[in-house]
Amino acid sequence: MYKAITVGNKRKARGLQKLILKSQSARLLAVRQVTQLNAGKKTAGIDGKASLTFEERIILSDELRKYVNIWKHQKLREIPIPKKDGSIRMLKVPTMADRAWQCLAKYALEPAHEATFHANSYGFRTGRSAHDAQKILFLRLNSRNDGINKRVIELDIEKCFDRINHSTIMNNLIAPSGLKLGIFRCLKAGTNVGFPDQGTPQGGVVSPLLANIALNGIEDIHQSVRYADDMVIILKPEEDESKILERINVFLAERGMKTSERKTKVTATKDGFDFLGWHLRVQKNGKFRSIPSVDNFKTFYKKIKNIVNNSNYGSRVKAEKLAPIVRGWRNYHKFCRMDGSRHSLYFLEDRTYKVFNKETKQNRYSSKTLLDKAFPAVSFSENRHINVKGNKSPYDGDIPYWSERNSKLYDGYTSKALKRQNHKCIKCGLKFIGEERIHLHHVDGNHSNWRHNNLIAIHESCHDYIHMENKSKAIA
Repeated sequence: MYKAITVGNKRKARGLQKLILKSQSARLLAVRQVTQLNAGKKTAGIDGKASLTFEERIILSDELRKYVNIWKHQKLREIPIPKKDGSIRMLKVPTMADRAWQCLAKYALEPAHEATFHANSYGFRTGRSAHDAQKILFLRLNSRNDGINKRVIELDIEKCFDRINHSTIMNNLIAPSGLKLGIFRCLKAGTNVGFPDQGTPQGGVVSPLLANIALNGIEDIHQSVRYADDMVIILKPEEDESKILERINVFLAERGMKTSERKTKVTATKDGFDFLGWHLRVQKNGKFRSIPSVDNFKTFYKKIKNIVNNSNYGSRVKAEKLAPIVRGWRNYHKFCRMDGSRHSLYFLEDRTYKVFNKETKQNRYSSKTLLDKAFPAVSFSENRHINVKGNKSPYDGDIPYWSERNSKLYDGYTSKALKRQNHKCIKCGLKFIGEERIHLHHVDGNHSNWRHNNLIAIHESCHDYIHMENKSKAIA
């Protein structure tokens, strides 16, 4: 499908999309994704269903087969989410069945539209990440490119997801008629009061893809980096920001959107700017620096503080809760400059150690062991991320490239296991090319045995099957 769009053969692409919609494998994957893998898998829609049994998942797959081309969306459950500025954003959550249909629709739409997206668009795209956006800004603003004399426009689109024009999405959608009808009904289910022809539900599986379709092309106006609706436009000293903003506003107006006058601003690179949770700045010596932003650190600090000071559970439970939060924060910022007591989390670790030492009432060794578990170490390498090549896509058929690239997202024991296995899953023998997480499996079942010959890297689903097989054998 990707290759068909690349050569301009939309008719063939639509035919392949119909095959995906009819595919039993695609249906089962879509149901599994929304009911078992997604972060919001236990979030109920308006029907109140927060989880499905095995039988209900099979029934849902059969419903998708019967009604995939005439699917009707139910109303959305609205959940208020507070924003940083004190305002409220409404998260609109579809039912489990509607999310499964949207996931199936995404399988059919995404490969076709990936072939049309701009190279400098990184948000909500398979095979791309925020780190790619961070690295491209480093390449554009480092000393070799005279970054110290450049400026940036911090572009903010006002209520982007709530104001996207439906006609823009439908006109640019590459899809057969049945799928187009379903997407149209999906859009209408998430409209706001007073704006019947605008908006896409933010809690929908397919919504980020639809937003990318609507905003595709804005990168061609001027040199920029876009992550979903967050965008940074890079200006040379002689370029007029007012003319560029005027062209941006014309582009957005055609799609029912506009820039936020309050949040959109022009900033000198040497003064620094915030983007995707980082504070990016070009120093006086011309070096590009990236550190966690103040807001990002405050949010992280608040999470840690709430867990450490919680008296409802003990140190061992606190260590288990802290570990994924700290590891996730450190991994997100692993290509930043993280020296200094603040970003090394010295004071947080010191405070946590004192709490652990007081609660456990044991020797200092026990408290230190729990502290090491709560604050796992992550290796940092400033600006060393390897950027995705140009317009490369996981749908282009270059399996060796994407398998090796996905493997680099992991470190430690998992990384070593992947290298030994040549980036293949031991259980199924397939390359690690999809978005499914990679798990580290202990062959003998002993999670204290970390010898190399006892560790294998496998797909998350393969890991589930292994434990199911072992459980069945134990029962027998």
